Amino acid sequence: MRYSVKIGERIIGDDQPVYIVGEIGINHNGDLEVAKSLMLAAKNAGIDAVKFQKRTPELCVPLEQQGQMRDTPWGYITYLDYRYKVEFDEAAYNEIDRYAKELDLDWFASSWDIPSIKFIEKFNPAAHKIPSALLTDKELLRAYRATGKPIILSTGMSTMEQIREAVDLLGEENLVLCHTTSSYPCPPEELNLRMVQTLRANFNCPIGYSGHEVGLVPTVVASALGACLVERHITLDRAMWGSDQSASVEPQGIATLVKYIRVTEKSLGDGVKKVYDSEQSSIKKLRRISQ
Repeated sequence: MRYSVKIGERIIGDDQPVYIVGEIGINHNGDLEVAKSLMLAAKNAGIDAVKFQKRTPELCVPLEQQGQMRDTPWGYITYLDYRYKVEFDEAAYNEIDRYAKELDLDWFASSWDIPSIKFIEKFNPAAHKIPSALLTDKELLRAYRATGKPIILSTGMSTMEQIREAVDLLGEENLVLCHTTSSYPCPPEELNLRMVQTLRANFNCPIGYSGHEVGLVPTVVASALGACLVERHITLDRAMWGSDQSASVEPQGIATLVKYIRVTEKSLGDGVKKVYDSEQSSIKKLRRISQ
């Protein structure tokens, strides 16, 4: 039996519209107004949900990296200070939550540590997203499962054995499992989109796709291969400062992606051959029958 998952008011699963997620991540560069502009662009494009990232920097940044210096929009500062600059506080998330409700837009986050999970839980998000890097962190996976929320798990940089262990721990009943390759941007020859079908054959939960490629076509193809959820990084301008911007989609591209996916859904059909009413005039004009 293949399970379906409810996120917000939407059912994620076979024979349902693809659930489209705009990954804002840290592309807001710590600016709440940029985040809200991205939320509005996502809503206007027809995206179903936006996703942020939440970290406790002193827990997530390895000690050997914390003091490393980095050129940033805030000057030449340590990597730890930079990580703090792109984190939103509770007041900012209160505004994100309020604005999402105003827009009627689902939102959730990837939390990289247990305090961040507890922080995001205060806002009763529609789901939680586990990034690929954390797929093997069993303590964190148990904390995610304990929330009782729907979970979206990305599978980049992971073996099938590691994926199976994570799914065994999380359970399939409230899980969306996403194929992805964790390179930014990802070259086409490493996208391996047929993994969507492989995951569908091996697991009973809805299968999704999280894309880091340049362009729109592979994400649309993933939806045609059976991805029930797709996620792409979104940005106001790919030239903005930040490590994820170049693999992100700008507002016009977001709207085009949504359009292409919806057309693809309509085009797939049910696989049963039939003669359509629209073909009748062609039959009368063009059909040739001989013995």
